[in-house]
Amino acid sequence: MGEFEVHRVRFFGLVPAGVRCLACQPRGARLALARTDGAVEVYNFAANYFQEKVIPGNEARSVEALCWAAGDRLFGAGLGGEIAEYDLSRLCVAHSVDGGGGPIWSMAANSSGTQLAIGCEDGSIKLFQVVPGGIQFERNLDRRKGRILCLSWHPSDTHIAAGSIDVLRVFDVSSGQTVQRIMVNYHVHKVKRECIVWGIAFLSSGTVVTSDSFGRVQFWDWERGTLQESHTVSTSAVLSLSVSEKEDSIIVGTSTGATYQFQLLPVKTGSLEKRWVRTKPFQYHTHDVRAVAHSSTALISGGLDAQLVIRPLMEKMQKKGYEAALRKFTFPHRRLVSCARKARLLLFQFSQHLELWRLGSTDETGKDGEVLPLCRMPEHLVQLKSKGPEHIYCSCVSPCGSWVTYSTASRFHLYRVQYKGDSISVKKVPKVPKLLLPAYQLQFSADSGRLFIASARGSVHVLQLLEPGGCKHLHMFRPPSGCPEAVYLLAVSTDGHWLAAVGGDWAIHIYNLKCFKHHCTVPMYNCAVTAVAIHPVTNNLVIAYSDQQLFEFSIPEKQYTAWSRMVQNSGLHKAWLERDSPITHITFNPKNPSHILLHDIYMFCVLDKSLPLPDNSALLMNQSTLKQLPETARQRQLHAFKICKKFQPLLFADLLDENCLVMVERPIMDFKTQLPLPIQQKKFGT
Repeated sequence: MGEFEVHRVRFFGLVPAGVRCLACQPRGARLALARTDGAVEVYNFAANYFQEKVIPGNEARSVEALCWAAGDRLFGAGLGGEIAEYDLSRLCVAHSVDGGGGPIWSMAANSSGTQLAIGCEDGSIKLFQVVPGGIQFERNLDRRKGRILCLSWHPSDTHIAAGSIDVLRVFDVSSGQTVQRIMVNYHVHKVKRECIVWGIAFLSSGTVVTSDSFGRVQFWDWERGTLQESHTVSTSAVLSLSVSEKEDSIIVGTSTGATYQFQLLPVKTGSLEKRWVRTKPFQYHTHDVRAVAHSSTALISGGLDAQLVIRPLMEKMQKKGYEAALRKFTFPHRRLVSCARKARLLLFQFSQHLELWRLGSTDETGKDGEVLPLCRMPEHLVQLKSKGPEHIYCSCVSPCGSWVTYSTASRFHLYRVQYKGDSISVKKVPKVPKLLLPAYQLQFSADSGRLFIASARGSVHVLQLLEPGGCKHLHMFRPPSGCPEAVYLLAVSTDGHWLAAVGGDWAIHIYNLKCFKHHCTVPMYNCAVTAVAIHPVTNNLVIAYSDQQLFEFSIPEKQYTAWSRMVQNSGLHKAWLERDSPITHITFNPKNPSHILLHDIYMFCVLDKSLPLPDNSALLMNQSTLKQLPETARQRQLHAFKICKKFQPLLFADLLDENCLVMVERPIMDFKTQLPLPIQQKKFGT
């Protein structure tokens, strides 16, 4: 693997926002997620649950509810009182409409996806028609006192059930009138505190399922207005509820971090009579589970601890293997850190500001694993704050450390940073070219002379950076066949000759930077691209996909390399392919051309192309485990994959020089101490 001096960085103070709501695409392969900071993310089940799209948040826009309508159109609503439709190609809000009832607490689409119902602060339920290019207000249903906290359509689209404080109501959609009103606490004597109905589901059988602040999951006959079953699952609130498409399973989330599954099972073997039974409790979260979803094969939950947990249903799995593995996602599948190798600087991206840090240094040398004392501590040099409510889309620092750039939804900023002794001056570059915003990815050339800006519809802008602090627009690349999606990954060759751009349609286009022409397109592969990089010596493009496959494409020869073909013929190790965290960064060691350095959240790997690939009988060992083996056993384990799992969770890793690495970690407990305290629970023996 080779020995490296490692800068172990733990001063990136990222606190991921909690999960506020979830929406599974009906009969589709996508999951939409909204966070408490207003950001919206889309995960692709078919692409190994890769986070394929991120729409950054906005301080002026909260998202309390998400839903899919008319196939693949995504809508969100929140306490700002507006219904927004998201453009999943340009990754922004396409348009928004005022709901007209104050803050919106809930939203649901009918089964055909042609109508949206919203529940408002003023107690009204409003219907909107989904039309091409937007939505149109249709009418109000019968208005009653109390905010509408949750909504659910009957599968026949004839009735809507709505939950409020102390009461649930059923509305006839055609007449708009209330046809049933049920006090959820009518059967409980001497209750002094109010009961909040947090979640509701309307089943095709006519049963209405509710979850409430008393920790109950209740089943109601809406026509008679009577309680059929009541299950107390928690001493605190049951905050969220979701039903499977076949209506034979329910998942609920509580404020203690626990989730529970209910299943509709026969009373006796062979009996036609069925009852709802609480079957499986899970404790994957430490804080409120504000959102749950039920896909055809998995239970999905999101908590204020920022975790998205996907637990496959074992009974739905054909084979008990990788497909049935539990998945937890806490950190984004994209880079929030960029590195100025020559200047030894790190740029950290937060939602509304950037931090520029200088790495510490040491004069000491030591043995493997030894912690060396610093002669100069890491130094926080600059904080750049973004004005306005918009969150930052992307950012980058140049290799020389003299340029810093970032983009929001409507603004592109470029700064010139100058260092004079211990003093630093930051000047904003005036009159930057007007671009089609937002920028989705920013990348400097190796000589810091050019800036590449990924934009909408597959386009990439090239800016020339001028001394002492200016820029001019050189060229704009577009894919020859056109592309509706935005570019989300860029890679530039060290010699400044080639540029690789990856679009939301997963096509990889190669451009020639000498003559500003499209060079070629990498053959399409049916999975999302998670990381790309161009080798500084060979100009081979190394590609990592969300199914953990690795490809190497020769840019000059416009074909896959012999090593890449050998990898595809032999196949990668089973343990490598079964990782659930995507590769987020690839780099190279120029002194060792056969080495490819890559990492995900849980491991750092040096892939040595000069060594044979391991077969499935070999062990993909952590290097610390390998060192404990005798020399003969180590020689038997000699293969291409050198894996290190010492640094976790690993948000960024890069090579500063041939002997020096920087690793940016964000330990889970470090940011959980900054979250609100969870509900205190009495534990046995304490």
